[in-house]
Amino acid sequence: MAQVTSKRPYLIRAMHEWMTDNDQTPFIVIDAAADGVSIPEQYVSDGRVILNVSYSATRNLTVGDELMSFETRFEGRARHLDIPTTAILGIYAQESGQGMIFTEEELVSGSGESSDNGPDDDTPTEGGSSGRPSLKVVK
Repeated sequence: MAQVTSKRPYLIRAMHEWMTDNDQTPFIVIDAAADGVSIPEQYVSDGRVILNVSYSATRNLTVGDELMSFETRFEGRARHLDIPTTAILGIYAQESGQGMIFTEEELVSGSGESSDNGPDDDTPTEGGSSGRPSLKVVK
């Protein structure tokens, strides 16, 4: 089986675009202790940093498969940041709080390693459930 790439950078790009299209301000939550993260210590709280990644707060913003790169300002000083996508714990809109939090499970399943996410076939299990997730409307 071919190695599957991580969903995380795709989801970050999609959420950023959705927030921008809806005139909301995207913020990312970063694990400040992750490898490759270099953020001024005075902005770190509980091991995390929250940054505004809107186009008006950044310059040359790109979200690649491995890195989110951009220039931003800290206390008026321009600084270039390369944030590994694996260090991004979530993305949300400041105005509504809507967004997405990423889990360690996403990293494992996106790494190409086999993970046990349930049955491989559609054979019903005990209780008549196929073991597959289902959606339902909640009002």
